[in-house]
Amino acid sequence: MSTGIEKYMVTDVVCFAPDDDIIHAMRILLDQHLSGGPVLDASGQIVGVLSQKDCLEIVYNTAYHQDWGGQVEQYMSRKVEHIDADSSILEAADKFLHSSYRRFPVLRDGQLVGQISRHDIMRALDENYLRNAG
Repeated sequence: MSTGIEKYMVTDVVCFAPDDDIIHAMRILLDQHLSGGPVLDASGQIVGVLSQKDCLEIVYNTAYHQDWGGQVEQYMSRKVEHIDADSSILEAADKFLHSSYRRFPVLRDGQLVGQISRHDIMRALDENYLRNAG
């Protein structure tokens, strides 16, 4: 049986609210060197993901239209791909191989329990498969 992702996922996830100031959220991503974070509504349900790519629109709008600011919900991606907390490392690796996303929210029964990145999966594969192979 394959090892699960829960050992490797981050559980202290930086999250945003739809009504958060986009400039503040963008600075959090930059300051903490994050590629993105989930957006949660008041009940804790994921309603979107804010990524650095989404934030590029702010820079573009400022440079060309002098339109600066707004709320996270104006820029976030509403299509949220996630991974189930019970997924194995190999299932997660396969999901990353077939996706352009760098990280996925991890859900258990529809609730956010963590986040897993490509780096986390590479570390897990190294620990569980590569180090024992040679």
